[in-house]
Amino acid sequence: MSLRLGDDAPNFQAKTTEGDIDFYDYIDGKWAVLYSHPSDYTPVCTTELGRTAKLKSEFDKRNVKVLALSVDSVEDHNDWVKDINETQNTQVNFPIIADEDRHVAELYDMIHPNASATATVRSVFVIGPDKKVKLTLTYPASTGRNFDEILRVIDSLQLTADYQVATPADWKDGEDVIVVPAIKTEDIPAKFPKGYKEIKPYLRTTPQPNK
Repeated sequence: MSLRLGDDAPNFQAKTTEGDIDFYDYIDGKWAVLYSHPSDYTPVCTTELGRTAKLKSEFDKRNVKVLALSVDSVEDHNDWVKDINETQNTQVNFPIIADEDRHVAELYDMIHPNASATATVRSVFVIGPDKKVKLTLTYPASTGRNFDEILRVIDSLQLTADYQVATPADWKDGEDVIVVPAIKTEDIPAKFPKGYKEIKPYLRTTPQPNK
């Protein structure tokens, strides 16, 4: 059964390129990005893991831990990491889970039989400090992920978790946000002292409150 937004992210124990981990212990108190790739030594995944490594400072400043996964062994992962570091001009700096028995892939419904009976699809899960699933994305094997979008969504999730706002289409960090409908217009000035704009009674915007 597939995970839905708001569900508890299943805990698991796994072997990784950085040693054995308990998922809950590893991410304790932090946000997490867990993403899968179909197999080692594949070209698109090589670019994705390199991109993730280069974005470490961006994930760190958002209090996010990243974990990748495929159904190959730690030994294969370690050998592949050498290729990633060489071709992508980086150093892989996060754990890659070896899910040889497909335990984690099945917990997170990462194998879609109509796409592949054995390989994981390109799933992405953003998990909050409360261990709940905040975002799911699934890409076909032929399409590399957009990590700028993953960071953008994390910015939105973290902002909207702390303030009674939502983010509009194509929003980027620093831009105006939407005041949620549950807040009465007359209550906006007290909650958002930077001011607001009423476009329609149900569409009110305000400068991003944490900037």
